[in-house]
Amino acid sequence: MTSRLCLSLLCLFLASCATTQNNSPDPEPAVPAAAQEELPGGSAESIDEHLYVPEPVTEAPEEQAVEHDNVWARLVDSFALPECSEHESALKWADWYADHDEYMARVMKRAQPWIYFIAEQLEARGMPGELALLPVVESAYDPFAYSSGRALGAWQFIASTGKYYGLRQDWWYDGRRDVWASTHAALDYLEHLNRKFDGDWLLALAGYNSGENRVARRVKSNLKKGKPADFWNIRLPKETRGYVPKLLGLTCLFQDPEAYGFDFPRAPNQPVIAAVEMEAQSDLVLISQFSGVSIDVLFGLNPGFSRWATSPSGPWRIVLPMEGADKLQQHLAANDSPALMKWDQVLVESGDTLSGLAARHHVPVSVLRTTNNLNSDLIRVGQKLRLPRDEQMLVDPLYVAAANELQKLQSGLIASERLTHKVRSGESLSVIARRYKVTVRELQNWNNISDPRKLRAGQTLTLFHSPAPAPVSVRSGTIKHTVRRGDSLWSISRRYKVKVNDLMRWNDLRKNSIIQPGQSIKIIL
Repeated sequence: MTSRLCLSLLCLFLASCATTQNNSPDPEPAVPAAAQEELPGGSAESIDEHLYVPEPVTEAPEEQAVEHDNVWARLVDSFALPECSEHESALKWADWYADHDEYMARVMKRAQPWIYFIAEQLEARGMPGELALLPVVESAYDPFAYSSGRALGAWQFIASTGKYYGLRQDWWYDGRRDVWASTHAALDYLEHLNRKFDGDWLLALAGYNSGENRVARRVKSNLKKGKPADFWNIRLPKETRGYVPKLLGLTCLFQDPEAYGFDFPRAPNQPVIAAVEMEAQSDLVLISQFSGVSIDVLFGLNPGFSRWATSPSGPWRIVLPMEGADKLQQHLAANDSPALMKWDQVLVESGDTLSGLAARHHVPVSVLRTTNNLNSDLIRVGQKLRLPRDEQMLVDPLYVAAANELQKLQSGLIASERLTHKVRSGESLSVIARRYKVTVRELQNWNNISDPRKLRAGQTLTLFHSPAPAPVSVRSGTIKHTVRRGDSLWSISRRYKVKVNDLMRWNDLRKNSIIQPGQSIKIIL
């Protein structure tokens, strides 16, 4: 039927998700054939003529799987959740998504590189095709989406659940942002929830949003009272009650796009990306150069990486467009020991400490320990330590340009540094936001503050701070270095590989001159 009225009367209704979002629409977030058994018996001539031999039954040919050139249509064919029907909330969400065509177009564009990969994973596990729409509800397919409940990524994992399902999180990398890794983790989790709730996908989805133990308690409570214990009849938080209808609204929309005037998305039913498993830690800019994939595309397909290289402890997987993946693999095959990492070194001087070196070079102590295989913070004079940066590559302007672009892209990632701030008398959210260079909306989301006017003195706020890295400079001409805490003329000279006497001459300094944080130092290269 073509009218929405008729559709509303005929459709069966289920629920849709809003893991970390409000219960009201928000345009911006934020059968394989079974093998036939061989019949017993020999040829017709070998059968006794006095026995009744039934006429062979001609079975109807098995229905052939429909070949699709659009992976979204393939997914709709594998939809398995209850059909849209009586639940008004789901139909309202179908209408809402249909009415926000620009929003849906943006979301489908974000999903484009991943949707074939996700469809393959769902099919391999025999899971409902609707689950490919779950990231639409969770994050609008944004790998950088961050919720007030501290959930992160396209599939919206909190830190503890992410770690439990194998998503590593460290200074270098956050697997919750890695769409490739987090898809595997999310499907593992959903399979577990489906088993826990005896194959009831709506309860499994509610558990994904609200926590499996909470949902299990509600089910147990209803059963004990002799009440129905399905999703629609157990007591759940308001957010979760709206979560399942969102997903089911999308199901209605994709099952009958014409009835809603929805422009059904298209994506090729074939792989458009591939994962290359590297053998060790790799510089992302060098990967970009060897694969011929621009740094912005590489970053978009590998949003889990927070620094200029993959994590030394893994994962080392790089996701690239098909052509780039082929080119990178050809490069690796042609070079027995391809140089994919270079390190700078620092010589430990008298008075140096690991924490002091970490502060001076703007890396966590833990990273220096890992990089240099240190079991403690004890270091000795004359010891050489590797630094996680690539000063030796600064002679290449193309490398520098790509490195700067990568830094700019990564500067917007959720910081690994978590801070707390105790509100003082007279402070407002805008004052605190300016102090930490964050937005008022971020402060509200991080602290579940709906009304900024209710901020009170003594209240403790949580915030995340990630200062943008200092830009890399090309090794030619004159540059300016802004002095940081812990800097000395000697350390600056080592960084830029110039002489201390030259630094003093260029800046009219004497041997006993003291440099201060924030001071500008001229360097001629």
